[in-house]
Amino acid sequence: MCPGLYDHHCGMGRPGGFVERLYGGTYIGHVIEHVTLELLTRVGYRANFGKTRNAGRPGLYDVVIEFETEEPARYLLEEAVKLVDACCKGLDFPLQSVLEEAQRLRGIYDLGPSTAAIVEAAQRRNIPVRRIAGSLVRLGTGRYRKYVQATMTHSTSGIAVDIASDKALTKQLLQQAGIRVPRGRVVKTLEEARHAFSQLNTTVVVKPFDGCQGRGVSTHIDTLELLEDAFAFAAYDSAPVIIEEYAPGRQYRLLVVGEQFVAAAERIPAHVMGDGEHTIRELIDLVNAQPERGDDHEKPLTKIAVDEVVQRFLHLQKRTLDEIPARGEMVLLRDSANLSTGGIAVDCTDQVHPVFAQMAIRAARTIGLDVCGVDLIVPDIQNPRDADHAVIIEVNAAPGIRMHHYPSQGAARDVGAAILESMYPKGTTARVPIISITGTNGKTTTTRMIRHILRYAGYHVGMTSTEGVYIGDERVLSGDTTGPQSAELVLSDPTVDVAVLETARGGIIRGGLAYDVADVGIVTNVAMDHIGQDGLQTLEDILHVKALVAECVKKSDGAVVLSADDPELVKLAQRLKSKVIFVSTASSNPMITRHLACGGQAYYVREGWMIEAAGALEWKIARIQDFPITLQGTALFHVANALCAIAAARHLNISRKQCALALTQFRSDLHNPGRINIFRMPSGRYVISDYGHNPDGVRVIGEMTSRLMGKKVPAVIGFPGDRDDAVLAEAARMAVKYFGPLVVKEDLDTRGRERGEVAALLVSEIRKVAPEMPVHVEYDEREALRKILQLYPDEPLILMFHEHLQGIRDVLLEQGGQEVYALPDLKPVAAISAM
Repeated sequence: MCPGLYDHHCGMGRPGGFVERLYGGTYIGHVIEHVTLELLTRVGYRANFGKTRNAGRPGLYDVVIEFETEEPARYLLEEAVKLVDACCKGLDFPLQSVLEEAQRLRGIYDLGPSTAAIVEAAQRRNIPVRRIAGSLVRLGTGRYRKYVQATMTHSTSGIAVDIASDKALTKQLLQQAGIRVPRGRVVKTLEEARHAFSQLNTTVVVKPFDGCQGRGVSTHIDTLELLEDAFAFAAYDSAPVIIEEYAPGRQYRLLVVGEQFVAAAERIPAHVMGDGEHTIRELIDLVNAQPERGDDHEKPLTKIAVDEVVQRFLHLQKRTLDEIPARGEMVLLRDSANLSTGGIAVDCTDQVHPVFAQMAIRAARTIGLDVCGVDLIVPDIQNPRDADHAVIIEVNAAPGIRMHHYPSQGAARDVGAAILESMYPKGTTARVPIISITGTNGKTTTTRMIRHILRYAGYHVGMTSTEGVYIGDERVLSGDTTGPQSAELVLSDPTVDVAVLETARGGIIRGGLAYDVADVGIVTNVAMDHIGQDGLQTLEDILHVKALVAECVKKSDGAVVLSADDPELVKLAQRLKSKVIFVSTASSNPMITRHLACGGQAYYVREGWMIEAAGALEWKIARIQDFPITLQGTALFHVANALCAIAAARHLNISRKQCALALTQFRSDLHNPGRINIFRMPSGRYVISDYGHNPDGVRVIGEMTSRLMGKKVPAVIGFPGDRDDAVLAEAARMAVKYFGPLVVKEDLDTRGRERGEVAALLVSEIRKVAPEMPVHVEYDEREALRKILQLYPDEPLILMFHEHLQGIRDVLLEQGGQEVYALPDLKPVAAISAM
């Protein structure tokens, strides 16, 4: 049923690899994957990539396949399941009807030939392509974003399209511009048609006012009897009818793009060649059986439909479908030379005399179309002496370019590339820079820092983050917007100069990335979190997902920023193909030393200074204590975040001075909500609130408070309910190590747990490791904060792990607290700036 499977390599590096796996024994999901890819190939797609993995229990698989158009691919994937099942059970399977249905779906959902040609040209030039709906495609990103649909581009004038759709108005404007067009009139009644015919006093063409593809057109009308029949035929599709003089000659389509002549084809109406044996009907069937002909636009040529137009045209020639034409006799089946009705095209681009090319350019300019198909009738397009006999019969908006890419005779012309070049001239960019940030902790702050630096440098920044999507100063979408749909919002905004994308695990797993490659990829760190979710079981699983951000970075001029303080990221660096920039909070880190010795680039801290280094060269950027966000160097994790942000900005050629000045103005109260927000109470004590939601987050906050106070501080703790029990237990143990006494609260969103379940687990673990520690339980986090403030009024510092900052802020403000960005009354016991 699928003999092409013999050619599948299946990771073996040679044809036949998959068949070997079959004989050796393989899982059913794997078979379905390969059958799907083979069926896609059978219906004409280029699909090579597939992966199948167990999805948690025997018999359940995740099957991933590459596709060009989703709907036919989804259909074939589902049918592949049925096909394999039928084979296993020895049942018949209607493969041919399935392939025919897939072809039908291709005709509905594939890009049209014109759009596809432009898309292929864009892909060759590495211009981002995103299909929006139907044949509407977005090219480029951010400020370079442009739309194209068929051959209508971002620059196509709506007024010009309307003019081109009005044949009478088009002729009027062309005539005013000195371009020869057929004489004629628009009529509404048969009486008006007779009057126009008598005034023209010549052979005429009768056609619908707003017709297309040759529908309702009659030519060579030279008697009143024929006129009456032609009028009725044209008026069937359109009430107004055009009567115009018949222009003898050959029919040509000249294509103008951006006021440049790019291609021409002679169009020959649908016809058959007699062989002395077959009838006209049989000859049509033979022509339609040719592999290059399809039902619509999915193939280079369209099948000839035996419709009323064909029968009428044969009748006018006094011929029938059952007549047998002589050998070598051409039998025309239509007046109009349109590919959509079965005509053919013969390329003649190199034969067009400049006088006719210029005539087409002037016509396109007159109507105002950036992409324009000019229909010209002239005896000989190579002979300039025929210019006085040439007439333009139509000017077409959104002209089809299939005839130029797939002419029946002559050279193919890459018109799609010409249209693309009119939108993106060679040497111009179509991409805004992308900085993508992921990691277990610190990604939100790092994202905000990068945005702050770039805005300071004058860029209009689009940012996705856990609090929303920002375009410039405006938050256009609220919520946790760290997935591909939010990133797509930024990349499609025409005002964005640079995209800064916080990219979280969940979005990667559910929808991948919204881009192909980034200019900078950042992985802040990797720690135990989200275990038990989305199939993640180990730290290696977490790294595998987040590594996608590091892997999808430009190879030639991109950069991946990694922490040299994280052993897992050091191992990741060894398999990356892009440039790696290491950051560390200590210049003594051996990985930094080794990386610089090999000529690499790094950012680190030495004697309280942030340093940029490349090979043996070093530059000071700023003192850590000048950055308010570091709390005099005690918030070591924010030091690491700042190093990542500076490394990314520097890769985009932001100066060291601009980076330093921007971060001296970056404050928790103004720019970093939810991360180390500080409140000074009327008594002089402080409350620090942070979204610490996993063991590593608790650890780094605990280390910070230890540097500030030299002892444990009271804290309110609580963690998201969708974490694995082992992760929650580890978070509780980490809290005991750095904090006490403790008030345990719960998030309002229990994320699938029963109310009280997470609190009970935390209390149980705390009492296991520190039975003597005072522990209080208050489910509501605002009440938990009020309780700890009441129970420990003399403590100079209290730590609050919150779910929603605003509720905490409201409680503290109602008690007279004031949000600040520093701790001037607390002298740190130890800080990195003193190291």
